[in-house]
Formats: sequence, structure tokens, C-alpha cells
Amino acid sequence: MEELTIRPAEERDIPNLYHLMTQYIVDFYKKPEPNEAELKNLILHLQEHPDSGLQFVAENQGEIVGFATLYYTFSTLQVKRAAILNDLFVSADARGQKAGEQLFAKCLAHIRENNFAYMTWETAKDNYVAQGLYNKMGGRQSEWLVYEIE
Repeated sequence: MEELTIRPAEERDIPNLYHLMTQYIVDFYKKPEPNEAELKNLILHLQEHPDSGLQFVAENQGEIVGFATLYYTFSTLQVKRAAILNDLFVSADARGQKAGEQLFAKCLAHIRENNFAYMTWETAKDNYVAQGLYNKMGGRQSEWLVYEIE
């Protein structure tokens, strides 16, 4: 197994991260291809505004093979910052190297080191692979129901 490096995304990563995020959006979630400038601006926004969130990348021999995106919010009940793990993705050819586990562990360490109230995330009801990872990492299903509106 190759040695993975998990680190915060940097500006030099934007082109490779853009392509990996496009795979995540189009190939995995079957959504329309995002506007390139808009997606690259989102990546750059997180780097230029670290108070809004953070992206970690999994790197193998100079190639970005996975990423995790944290967005920050607040918990009124705990009077602390909270984090939303909005994305965790590993390219198909890099799966099996524990990159997902390492990215999740890095996010968890980040919120604990920075005294966040908690980290929350959601996954599809039929994404059993992700659910297995989250259960393995100590996650538990929330008692809260998730609603959305467009």
C-alpha cells in the first residue's frame, strides 16, 4: 500500500481538485457538470476565507486521490462553532487504500483540536459503503430528521 498524505488543500491543488470534484459531482452523484469557473472559485474561496471552511486532500505520490470539505457553522445550544462534513470522496482507482478513513480522521482531529461542538454529515440512505465507513469511525445516526427545500 502506498503512503498517503492528508493535508489542507492549497492553491496549487485547484486544477487537480477541480477534476476530482467534477468526478464526484458528475460520475458519483449523476449531477450536471458544474461551471468550471464557479467550482474553482468555491475551492479558492475556502482557501482565502478559512473562517468559512476547509478542504483536506489525500495525496499519493503527488496525485490528489481524494478530498473532504468542511463548512463551518455554529451551535447555539453548545455556544461553539460546529462543522459540516459536506463532502468526502476518493477516486475509484484509489479506493482500498484507507484514504476515506484517513480523510475522515483528519476532519475529526481538526474539529477536536479547534474545540468545535461537533461535526455532522449526511449520506444517501442507500450508500452502504459510506455508512460502513462512518459506523467504523465511530459515527452514529442522529436523532434529528433532515429537511430540505429548493
